[in-house]
Amino acid sequence: MNKVRVLVVDDSAFMRKLISDFLQEDEQIEVIGIARNGKDALAKVELLNPDVITLDVEMPLMNGLEALKTIMERFPRPVIMLSSTTKEGTENTIKSLQYGAFDFISKPSGAISLDLYKIKEQLISIVKTAVKANLKNIHVKNTKIYPQQKVRYSKIDTYREESTISSVKSKLNKTIVCIGTSTGGPRALQHVLPKLPAEIEAPILIVQHMPPGFTHSLANRLNTLCAITVKEAEEGEIVQNGTAYIAPGGSHLKVLKSSNSLVIKIDKSEIRNGHRPSVDVMFESLSMIQDYRKVAVIMTGMGTDGTEGLKRLKSTGEVSAISESEQTAVVYGMPKSAVGTNLVDKVEVVDEIATSIMKYIRN
Repeated sequence: MNKVRVLVVDDSAFMRKLISDFLQEDEQIEVIGIARNGKDALAKVELLNPDVITLDVEMPLMNGLEALKTIMERFPRPVIMLSSTTKEGTENTIKSLQYGAFDFISKPSGAISLDLYKIKEQLISIVKTAVKANLKNIHVKNTKIYPQQKVRYSKIDTYREESTISSVKSKLNKTIVCIGTSTGGPRALQHVLPKLPAEIEAPILIVQHMPPGFTHSLANRLNTLCAITVKEAEEGEIVQNGTAYIAPGGSHLKVLKSSNSLVIKIDKSEIRNGHRPSVDVMFESLSMIQDYRKVAVIMTGMGTDGTEGLKRLKSTGEVSAISESEQTAVVYGMPKSAVGTNLVDKVEVVDEIATSIMKYIRN
């Protein structure tokens, strides 16, 4: 088997050495070069042609964000960002994911992390997954977002017959949308949420696998692109139609019924499927809400999170399930697992998911 050839980019010699040593502990990975800043990285990418790049966000001369833009334009390939949790670091990390980075890892204790060993296994796993990524869906030039775009309806159903959408008008007149995603998710959300109209008659709950400190920046970034309101979910708030609530990194997002309202509960209960927040936890929470129709969406991501929760949703209420297609998913893990249950009603390319959501809500 060919080894994954990696270029390590960081302005700290100590961090370059540490990252390189960690990666080369795995027999399937070979570090073929190092670079000390963005300009150096561009020269090394052209010279060495690595399979995967680890790229520090904050560097002198040319930072990681500037280097990433050029890499994705000239030498597109999977790039993993290493980020600090400073305000500027988190904002730039979210931008990098929407500019084409495959994924990111948060340094445990700042730019020079003596305790980097804490994320060693995560780093190795992401590098080995990145080389298999659906690269054409990471590198998309000149992606345009139209916040006030009208939702149009496709006449082509890519999975089941159109009649399955709703042959009989539902007796339930309230709907909630729930979305689960992971690797590649920020960019996928950028393709879906801006196409939802401000007057959508449903709240939207979102689990995006992320560590603490980053989901606030993600929500703020998406909010600038959308007609709906996008925010990080807060404990105790009442969900409203036309608002998308993103689970805070490091915490589960649940919903409880209180009188005639739905109330958000944020907690740090046990990790599920290796994740907190977990899609399964959110879906299972919603399965307890009986007087709402649900539209469940599972998009790009590694693993199987969301599959068990989808089973629970389908067995306890009226649920329409949408999965992102292999054609557009950066990582076809979570969507593939969901499709394998035979409970998914539609498989859609990412640009048609919003159309399907609206179709289910309005039927």
